[in-house]
Amino acid sequence: MSAPASTVFAGATVFDGTDFLPAPQDVVVADGRIVAIGPAGEPERPADSTVIDCTGATLTPGFIDLHVHVTTAQAGSLAAFSEPFSLQFFKAADHLRKTLHGGVTTARDAGGADAGVRAALETGLTEGPDLTIAVTIMSQTGGHGDGHMPSGIDSPMLMEHPGRPSGVADGVEEVRKAVRRILRAGADHIKICSTGGVLSPADDPRHSQFTQAEIEVIVEEAQTQGTYVMAHAQGTNGIKNALRAGVKTIEHGIYLDDEAIQMMKDAGAVLVPTLQAPRAVIAAADAGVPLPPVLVEKAKRVADAHDDSVRRAYEAGVTIAMGTDAGVGPHGENLEEIELLAAIGLTDVDALRAATTRAAAVLGREDIGTIAADTAADLVVLDGDLRETGVGDIRQRVRHVFKNGVQAR
Repeated sequence: MSAPASTVFAGATVFDGTDFLPAPQDVVVADGRIVAIGPAGEPERPADSTVIDCTGATLTPGFIDLHVHVTTAQAGSLAAFSEPFSLQFFKAADHLRKTLHGGVTTARDAGGADAGVRAALETGLTEGPDLTIAVTIMSQTGGHGDGHMPSGIDSPMLMEHPGRPSGVADGVEEVRKAVRRILRAGADHIKICSTGGVLSPADDPRHSQFTQAEIEVIVEEAQTQGTYVMAHAQGTNGIKNALRAGVKTIEHGIYLDDEAIQMMKDAGAVLVPTLQAPRAVIAAADAGVPLPPVLVEKAKRVADAHDDSVRRAYEAGVTIAMGTDAGVGPHGENLEEIELLAAIGLTDVDALRAATTRAAAVLGREDIGTIAADTAADLVVLDGDLRETGVGDIRQRVRHVFKNGVQAR
């Protein structure tokens, strides 16, 4: 569907990605870009404009989720073992549509989506956010990204196929070659596991994985090709190894101590908490989803520590950007992460920044995550004035979502 010649979002309370603007604003969009913004009634409205009355509503940039798994649903569920292999890609189309309609216009896949999923979005075969992809997850043998189960069979979550090479490797030269294979498959960034995790039955989130030397080679190879590394990092020592090796983002950050927090600040690394993830595992188990009991127990064990670590990191001044781990939890509920960030102590403005300008900076993009002239017309209209209502129920406030000036249908 093509965008109208121009659209005016009239009389909105505007959060521009940095702060709330002081008075109701008109935002003028043409050809998928924002062309003007100013106090209500002042910007010139082209004669053929479609006007959207935003009186009493809040207009924000399209939100950015830095940690999703779009080919996955209810990660860890035993049900996946009985599904046909290709079903994951048809499910991905549905997950992407839900993600967009939930208010997310750009997302970063943390393992699972291959170049074909990205191409389906870029060519308009399916509706969804802009997507950058890791293709697979790099892991040591027996690590969080190794799908080999105690029964001797492999988990279907990241099953190897021609577009998704295995990410399991050991030793400096093996990991170097694995990075090159993954980049050859079309990865935009590299995802590693520097610790164990909740959804892997044979390891512990507190234990380190990959040596610092291995991670340094992975980072070197990624940087050589103009990209970066995101690290699943939950345990304290594994977080520090990843930071010393030069990773860009720490995903989860469950067991942060004061030294790790200071290291993040010194390195300029970004924390992507995914507070939704352990809660989603617990909620799924309570709802009867067939999850191995060991996974549920680990989720319960980490939840409080996770909240405390993120709170302390925020208070210390670590940059926080939004990621949900959607695929562990339901797709389309991404904005719950904003609610959770605010609930543990972020101001409403900082929770919104985490999902806009700060997430955009991780992706190296200045044209998204902000409402300003000559940026992408990725916009979300939310019921109510968020300055008064807060963000505690922001998921329920999504009225309209626009991607490049076109309303999600």
